[in-house]
Amino acid sequence: MSDYRQQLLNKLLALDEIDSEHLPVVTLDEYFTGNEQEESIAPNQWEFGRPSIRELHAHFSQIQARDDVQCVLVGLHQDWGMALENDGDWPAAENIHIISTAPAHIAEQWAEGLESDGIGVGWPYGKHSAAPEPKNGAQVYTVFWD
Repeated sequence: MSDYRQQLLNKLLALDEIDSEHLPVVTLDEYFTGNEQEESIAPNQWEFGRPSIRELHAHFSQIQARDDVQCVLVGLHQDWGMALENDGDWPAAENIHIISTAPAHIAEQWAEGLESDGIGVGWPYGKHSAAPEPKNGAQVYTVFWD
């Protein structure tokens, strides 16, 4: 776990250097590989209907494999840096961003069963400068938890 965690922390520090005004985003695999801390994302819903970390990774990996999806990214929580101070803690995530050409009624289905607060359009806290630009009519959908 620690190698994946350290790689993720190194990337987050580099992203913060690039743009400290917006929360960083990383790929699904960068966030979920090696992560066994169930409370690292949507901690208030864990054990209250939110699927496990492993299930979340699998769910969003299936979405990422769709032809109408450009990419799926994990948006970090404003307190992700606490993991730098607490050895072994995984950086906290806030939401999942899906860049896709799918219509909203299809995208809304992607949040079903996740005990999320729904799916919205756009970057809720603004776009990090290193985040990819949507291509070919794609837009950003964000699955969010409280």
